[in-house]
Amino acid sequence: MTTSNAYLRFNGNCEAAFMHYKEVFGGEFQHMGRFSEMPPLEGMPPIPEADKNKVMHVTLPIGGETILMGSDTMAPYNADFQTGNNFSISIHTDTREEAERIFNALSAKGKTVMPMNKTFWKSYFGMCVDQFGISWMVNMNLDEQ
Repeated sequence: MTTSNAYLRFNGNCEAAFMHYKEVFGGEFQHMGRFSEMPPLEGMPPIPEADKNKVMHVTLPIGGETILMGSDTMAPYNADFQTGNNFSISIHTDTREEAERIFNALSAKGKTVMPMNKTFWKSYFGMCVDQFGISWMVNMNLDEQ
């Protein structure tokens, strides 16, 4: 089964926003991780000291199967941050093949931001912007396979 959720990007105030959303919708965070918890990744610069306490990923169930997700942007990736481009649609699939099919179809004629690959959080994950300017995240949990 394929599901989708909203993924919101913030410029340093993700935690404050999600504390507010928690008050509005109730519930508990399934996860809130910081950039300081991220292991060094090949080809990526070290995390700037000013970004280490920012939220790398947060999940808050808000009813039914809907999960509100978010993160702060991190320098130098926040150069294009502005209201209106600070969200993505996050697609979750059951299989790697379905994740690849969806990612390839969405990124065709668009732009790959992060190619599909295994991640340190045990997912097969990629990000792209489609030909219409919509940002997408495609994720398949490797623990479920």
